[in-house]
Amino acid sequence: MNVLIVGANSYIGDSFCVWLKQKQIENVNTTILDARGDAWRTFDFHPYEIVYYVTGIAHIKETEENKDLYYQVNRDLTIQIAERAKESGVRQFIILSTMSVYGKATGIIKTSDVENPVTHYGKSKYEADIILRKMDCASFCVAILRPPMVYGKGCKGNYQMLRKFSLCIPIFPLVKNQRSMIFIDNLNSFVYYLMKKQNSGTFFPQNDQYVCTSEMVKEIANAHHRRKLLIPGFSWLIHHLPVRVLNKVFGSLTYEKVSYPDYENDQTDFAETIRLTEGEI
Repeated sequence: MNVLIVGANSYIGDSFCVWLKQKQIENVNTTILDARGDAWRTFDFHPYEIVYYVTGIAHIKETEENKDLYYQVNRDLTIQIAERAKESGVRQFIILSTMSVYGKATGIIKTSDVENPVTHYGKSKYEADIILRKMDCASFCVAILRPPMVYGKGCKGNYQMLRKFSLCIPIFPLVKNQRSMIFIDNLNSFVYYLMKKQNSGTFFPQNDQYVCTSEMVKEIANAHHRRKLLIPGFSWLIHHLPVRVLNKVFGSLTYEKVSYPDYENDQTDFAETIRLTEGEI
């Protein structure tokens, strides 16, 4: 398979290439295309059976001044490149969407739930999803991935906040929450599975186990041979935190479990994912 990864210097795109080499998968040839600028407009898409689209704007603070940029990049640019891919005979277009299209900070998301994004990031990604679904056909399979928080060695985002908590303080509140997350290699495995099956549709890849924030913090400490005490009885303090921090760290947010045949058995154990992320094995 000739795979075009759209998104230069992307954590997820680069990690997929590394994973293929580590797994010694030789039937996938990858090329990375930078979507910034106009070089993609003259790029030849014809040699590629699959486009894996991982570019977009995510980890910047939303302001009134930059809101249009979300739609220009996450919606308009995505559709333009998808149209080029379809015109060029690409058979499958795999795109990273987001859990944010549901607009939930806590709770359980079911596959039957109606999307209701509340941020410009979520809205721009969802608007792209709508148009891509209409482009799906027998000769152009569109696979929309909506992963939860992705973590792994070198990742950005909320994992780094939890890591700081774990390595800076010897105690941490014991909270029995549940969060859907996915280790980067579990995501890579899922993407490879989609490529082999040439599937289309909307997919919700996640670790086969929900993650408890307190247990994750403890596993991070264990990976560095540090002792971490999980102390109950901190609910009074936790609920005085800003709502955004409270939801991201201690709230529960999960996808319902969805079965994808031929995939579940290829997952990495949770404790091992933390050790791999922290570089201890």
